[in-house]
Amino acid sequence: MRAFVFPGQGAQTIGMGRDLAENYPEAKAVFDEVDEALGEKLSTLIWEGEQDTLTLTQNAQPALMATSLAVMAALKSEGVGIDAASFVAGHSLGEYSALAAAGSISVADTARLLRTRGLAMQEAVPVGVGAMAALLGLDFEAVKEVAAEAAGDEVCQAANDNDPGQVVVSGHKDAVERAVELAKERGAKRAVLLPVSAPFHCALMEPAARAMAEALDDVDIEDPSVLLVANVLASSVSSSSTIRTLLVEQITGSVRWRESVEYMGAQGVTEMWEIGAGKALSGMIRRINRDIGTRAIGSADDVKAAVEALNA
Repeated sequence: MRAFVFPGQGAQTIGMGRDLAENYPEAKAVFDEVDEALGEKLSTLIWEGEQDTLTLTQNAQPALMATSLAVMAALKSEGVGIDAASFVAGHSLGEYSALAAAGSISVADTARLLRTRGLAMQEAVPVGVGAMAALLGLDFEAVKEVAAEAAGDEVCQAANDNDPGQVVVSGHKDAVERAVELAKERGAKRAVLLPVSAPFHCALMEPAARAMAEALDDVDIEDPSVLLVANVLASSVSSSSTIRTLLVEQITGSVRWRESVEYMGAQGVTEMWEIGAGKALSGMIRRINRDIGTRAIGSADDVKAAVEALNA
């Protein structure tokens, strides 16, 4: 069994997806559709812009989705469709890419939703008020205890459970800094503040959750053609009404990536294809379950190699 998994913010690089667009008209059509939906040439920014501008949350989110969907279009043109996977899953914004790939939300609507999501998440907390930090070498339960102790009368939550040795905390800057020091005292191998513009996946994102609830109300969501393993549940769902609710909860809830990978492994998944930019998820998956094979597909050469391997 195979799962297609989709990367989240941080994977963006200038030039991603360009060779896909040059080699596959179907991939170029995805970037064109995203450009039209947003009313701007996001593709020009992705391929020729400045990294700092691409990294802005409102740009990175639709850009990463476009690149992932361009990979899917290239794979489909080579005869490998979404039905080659038994599950789809994505890390944070990657969940939107997964849903678009599975036909649950149109590419155009997904692009507009991610632009709204990026702006809403950025505007939810004034710059400098919040922070995030990666705590390495402590498990999720240990980090939840650290976060609760560090919070005091502020917000500090375990935001991303990425793999057995990497958990990210999010919240008020002072509280997150306290969590970093506490984690070091509790034996963390490393505890470092992350270069992010806002404290994602914690209670401070509630204004963004309200904005997304309104935005999602105006969008058609279909049942996905492949089961979605949802971030906040770490289990599979197929109901469009449930998915709509979970996408709102995801804004303030933890990304339960480790548990999601474990769940798919327990269902019989033996191979995961990382669809889009970077290889971060593949590294996490190997640290979670070494019995699951990984393949990162982000370029035209990667597409051809995956198709050849599948047909061998």
